[in-house]
Amino acid sequence: MPRRTKAEAEATREALLDAAEDVFLDKGVSRTSLEHIARHAGMTRGAVYWHFKNKADLFHAMLDRVKMPLQQIIDDITAERQTLGPLDTLRLATLHAFEMLERPRSCRVHTILMHRCEFISDINPVELQNRLASECREVVRRCFQQAHDDGLLIDDIQPDVATLMLHSMIGGLVHDWLRAPDSFSLRESGGEAIDNLFYLVTRRP
Repeated sequence: MPRRTKAEAEATREALLDAAEDVFLDKGVSRTSLEHIARHAGMTRGAVYWHFKNKADLFHAMLDRVKMPLQQIIDDITAERQTLGPLDTLRLATLHAFEMLERPRSCRVHTILMHRCEFISDINPVELQNRLASECREVVRRCFQQAHDDGLLIDDIQPDVATLMLHSMIGGLVHDWLRAPDSFSLRESGGEAIDNLFYLVTRRP
């Protein structure tokens, strides 16, 4: 058998991850076997084990394809628009995150994580969700703290309260939207809610 090129191996890996998305979404993570994924991809189970140690390894690789750390989005915006203050940067980063979530692959994977993934021995969805939420909350808190130090928040809102408000709004919007993506646009309707929150907490001359 001829040796596969690096590009061919990567294409096989991506095809397996695509298949995993489809089957996890259809069956749920706990009810999906590597055999199911291999068959859906038109491959053997040996091909799966060539690229992934086990189902958990495949699951985490699937998540990695849609990772969008809020801090990275903020850094990218800051690099492009250096004159923006922390509140405008955070608002734009949140809207950009919503835009990315509406992309089909990202929507599918986050739906799996939030609604189609049950606890099994080596995959703990609650722990994963909590870690992602904690990382996001800390980034938001730093932005609001900087805004407070710069005198950009209204007097009645402390950074921790502003953080709770925004983080709760993001969590609620994303959770509801993932359950029924056709019910509203996360970027448009969710973005309008985010814009209004920032208007309410921003000090104006």
